[in-house]
Amino acid sequence: MVVGGAGYIGSHMVKMLLSEGYEVVIVDDLSGGHRESIGEARLLVGDIGDSTFIEHAIGMEKPDAIMHFASFIQVGESVADPAKYYHNNVTATQVLLDGMRRHGVDKFIFSSTAAIFGEPEYVPIDEIHPKSPINPYGRSKWMVEQMLEDFDSAYGLKSIALRYFNAAGADPEGLIGECHEPETHLIPLILQVASGRRPCITVYGNDYDTPDGTCIRDYIHVADLCSAHLLALRQLFSGAGSARYNLGNGSGFSVSKVIDAARRVTGHAIPVQVAERRAGDPPSLVADASHARDRLDWSPRYADLDTIIRHAWQWECRRVGLVLD
Repeated sequence: MVVGGAGYIGSHMVKMLLSEGYEVVIVDDLSGGHRESIGEARLLVGDIGDSTFIEHAIGMEKPDAIMHFASFIQVGESVADPAKYYHNNVTATQVLLDGMRRHGVDKFIFSSTAAIFGEPEYVPIDEIHPKSPINPYGRSKWMVEQMLEDFDSAYGLKSIALRYFNAAGADPEGLIGECHEPETHLIPLILQVASGRRPCITVYGNDYDTPDGTCIRDYIHVADLCSAHLLALRQLFSGAGSARYNLGNGSGFSVSKVIDAARRVTGHAIPVQVAERRAGDPPSLVADASHARDRLDWSPRYADLDTIIRHAWQWECRRVGLVLD
């Protein structure tokens, strides 16, 4: 069962699971997901915070494992409306976990985030880095991770939490991709400039203590994220215990380098305007993903920045009807 399976990462996960021969059912309320992203996959429309709905869904489907992608993810919105984030990301997740317990489902893959670490004390960030989230979004994810530890100790519910850094890219076949409204992620925003949907890209601060003055982030291809989820699922099916893994390429790219790469890939001029720094934006966020590489035997297939952008550009062109050269 893939909760949030009609969203950006969830829909790519569903596509991969189906290609690997798994039987999949999606649970999604379609508040941020898109029915057209899941093809012919089975969909149950409903809210995981609705105990009656989730009780029926789990009881009817009897899944062997559940993957959870149905979180709200906008940092700024979480600051403006924390109640929305604690209700959906924490309270609704507990409803889901309680439904699992009652039906004996004891394998859970959780989509977590690098936001649980807050301002980094050192880079690259490993799993034992202190957890000091600085916004309700990060705190909501860290609360769930702690809840999962308690559910393992008390009920034997095994979970693997995968902490993403910056998910990016799109299906290499070009069939699905990123489609948030409003869009807040850097790469799709840049590509919307290249396709003519935006006049320019805003760079928030160019005076950071980095080689070119712009923030450095670790971008990981959505297909590589999904392959890590698949390996984590197999690990739980093999009888492994609960675990936590950071997922990233282990090398960062500055905002300026991402823009340069997008110009190179698309062949379009991408105008830039510089604005003031945003509060809470650290200069560098890069993952130490060696734990996932060693324990999951995971290795990113699409680590090259140009490839990540090329796949995202292929999707953007499909969305707006541009013909690729």
